[in-house]
Amino acid sequence: MTNDPTVLNQQGMAALSQGDAARAVAAFAAAAAVDPAAGILHYNLANAHALAGNPAAQQDALDAALDRDPYMAHALLARGRLHENQGRTAEALADYGRLVAAVDSREPVGPGFAAGLDHATQVLEAANAALAARLDGALTDELAQASPQAAMRVRHAVEAQLGRRRIYVHQPLALHYPYMPAIQYFERDLFPWLAELEAATPLIRAELQALLAAGGDGFAPYVNYPPGVPVNQWRELNHSDAWAARFFLHHGTRDEAMCALCPNTAEVLGRMPLFDLPGRGPTAFFSLLKPRTVIPPHTGATNIRSIIHLPLIVPEGCWFRVGNDTRPWTPGQAFAFDDTIEHEAHNPTDELRAVLILDTWNPFIAADERPLISRWVNELDAHGLGLAGFSAA
Repeated sequence: MTNDPTVLNQQGMAALSQGDAARAVAAFAAAAAVDPAAGILHYNLANAHALAGNPAAQQDALDAALDRDPYMAHALLARGRLHENQGRTAEALADYGRLVAAVDSREPVGPGFAAGLDHATQVLEAANAALAARLDGALTDELAQASPQAAMRVRHAVEAQLGRRRIYVHQPLALHYPYMPAIQYFERDLFPWLAELEAATPLIRAELQALLAAGGDGFAPYVNYPPGVPVNQWRELNHSDAWAARFFLHHGTRDEAMCALCPNTAEVLGRMPLFDLPGRGPTAFFSLLKPRTVIPPHTGATNIRSIIHLPLIVPEGCWFRVGNDTRPWTPGQAFAFDDTIEHEAHNPTDELRAVLILDTWNPFIAADERPLISRWVNELDAHGLGLAGFSAA
């Protein structure tokens, strides 16, 4: 008998096709003995044992195949089916989960494997649904009695564990301050001055409307990359007034002409605890989003600050997403969010959307930390590191 594993494998495949389990087992076992590192030979041996009706030997051969190639999709499917048939649910789910993760959905597969993959997916989905129902029954009453913040965190944790929610994290473009909670929309009670800002909405909106009625001079494209700089997702908005801004404060510099045109807004901003980092903040501006305009998913420069939106003019249907929480803007209702978490904005209507945007310190940074951070950032600037601009978006 030959000792060539390739020839032995061919003999085994021929025996399998003829339904000769004993001859197939012998050929594949001999091939695997000659070349024990070849996972495919152990997989083929497992198929021969399956034909022979020997599930214990099939299990051993599949284990050997996956020891050598943990992501062998056909072996994962075969072992998952074996476990499922034996009532070993946890093991079957583990194999099916690895199988689904290992297979590239863009790659073509044969009809038999495709059917097996569909079955594995359905088993996983059914198990997930059963677990979701169990957790819902076990937690519903307690979640109803918990505080809104605690209930939300537990719900989101459960949904993430079930694969139904993505948990977003900080992705600052320039400066990452450690040990800060990754909160998408901050709780209002962290910003007790929001009510004062909201109370000024009629005055602020009136000044914006007067600017727009006068022709909107002074508004400029918010995205304004110089030639030669990669624009990536900003290609459609670069140098476009579809997303336009006019600043009261830009990186800490006050626009006196704008403040003179909108004195009430400027006065209100002067009372707010803004992001007072010299050379970097505060920033405050009117943000215009023209009809049928999308601000694509993006993240901001640093998590040492928070961004505030005060909606002024909002056609019905506009929306804003931070992480996995999507909300409409409601005129006169301000909110704070962490812009280092992925966010995007959509105006799918035929009307203009307008918001006052400003920045403030992240509420989880203590007051005595702020001078240290300011010194740190200013030293970085002085050293010529050229950190990305801290514009609010």
